[in-house]
Amino acid sequence: MNKFATILAGGGGTRFWPLSRQELPKQLLNISGNDIMLNDTIQRFNGVIPMENTIVVTNRSQAVLLESIMHTSVQPGNILAEPVAKNTAASILLAALFIEKHHGDSLMVVFPSDHHITEEDKFKKTLDHACQIAIETGKLVTIGIKPTFPSTGYGYISCQNEAFMSKPCSVYEVAEFVEKPNFAKAQSYLSSGHYLWNSGMFIWKTSSILDNFKRFLPRLYKTMLPLMAYMGTSQEVEMINAIYPSLQNISIDYGILERCDEVVVIEGDFGWNDIGSWDALGAIFPPDVDGNIVKANYVGIETRNSIIYGEIRLITTLGIDGLIIADTKDALLICSKEKAQDVKEIVAMLKEKGMLEYT
Repeated sequence: MNKFATILAGGGGTRFWPLSRQELPKQLLNISGNDIMLNDTIQRFNGVIPMENTIVVTNRSQAVLLESIMHTSVQPGNILAEPVAKNTAASILLAALFIEKHHGDSLMVVFPSDHHITEEDKFKKTLDHACQIAIETGKLVTIGIKPTFPSTGYGYISCQNEAFMSKPCSVYEVAEFVEKPNFAKAQSYLSSGHYLWNSGMFIWKTSSILDNFKRFLPRLYKTMLPLMAYMGTSQEVEMINAIYPSLQNISIDYGILERCDEVVVIEGDFGWNDIGSWDALGAIFPPDVDGNIVKANYVGIETRNSIIYGEIRLITTLGIDGLIIADTKDALLICSKEKAQDVKEIVAMLKEKGMLEYT
C-alpha cells in the first residue's frame, strides 16, 4: 500500500511570538540550527515514507513562501492551501480527499510541523510499526509519548491497562483523550503509568478515516466531498474559497478520535518534544551552568533559569530568575517562564487592538 505523509503547517505559532508571526510562523523558521522545522519533519520520516509522497496543508498567506523554502523533493502540486483556518479536522479531510482522488486507498500519516526528535532511528522503527498496524487492522493509530515529567502543556491519552500487542512496541486501546491538565492531575497521570502524551501524530488508511468522517462528522464530510471533483482543475481554488468559510471549526481529536472505539495508541520513546512555546527550547539547546538558554548577543550578572533570545541588540540582565526575554526587530517580550503557554494571549490582544502588523 502506498504511504503518504500529511504535514499540518498552517498554524501561526502564537506561543512563540514575537519570533513567530502569521506570515512567517515557527514551522518556517530555522530554530534548531539544522533547517526550517518543516524540512526537519520531512527528512525525519525518509526511509519509512518517500519524501516525494509529502502533502502539506497550510494557510494561503504562507503558501508562496513555504513553496520557496520547502524541501525540493516535495511537488508544488502537493501543497494544499486553505483560505481560512478551520482546525485539524478540515485540514485532514482535505488531504485525505486529495490522496484518495489521485492515488486511491492509501496509508495516510499525519504529522504536526513543529516537533523536535533526538533519536530518529527509534522514531522510524516506531513509525514503521504503526504503519503496519494501521494497514493490517484498519484501525486509527496514534503515537503516544512516554511522559518524562508532569507536563501541563500537553494533552494526554489514557490507555487500557493491558497492551494487546507488545512487540516490538507496546500498543494499547485508547480509553480516553484528556485535555491539558493542571499540575496535580499531571503528577497523578505520570505516577499511574497508564497515560501517554498526545503527540498529534496519526496513522490510518484513507478509507478508514473517510468512513469515520462519514459517521462522526457527516456535515463536514458532505460539504467538502464535492471538492474532489475539482482537485487538479482550474476551478479548485474557486471551489475551496466558496466552501471553506462555512466549514465546522473542530479538531480531529474532538470530532472523531474521542468518539471512535477503533483507536489504538503505540507507545513512543524517542526523545520527542513539541516545540510549541519558548520554554520548550531546552529540548534543543542545553542550558548553561546557571540554567539559562541564550541565543543572543548577551551579557548578564546573577541571571538564572531564564531564556534569552535576541536578533540585533545587545541584551543585558541583572538579578533575574525564571524569565523569558525575546527581542526581535520590532517587538520585545518579557514574561515569566510560568506564563510561556499564555503568550498567545498577547497575540490575541494585539489583534483586538488592530495592531495586526505585529501579529
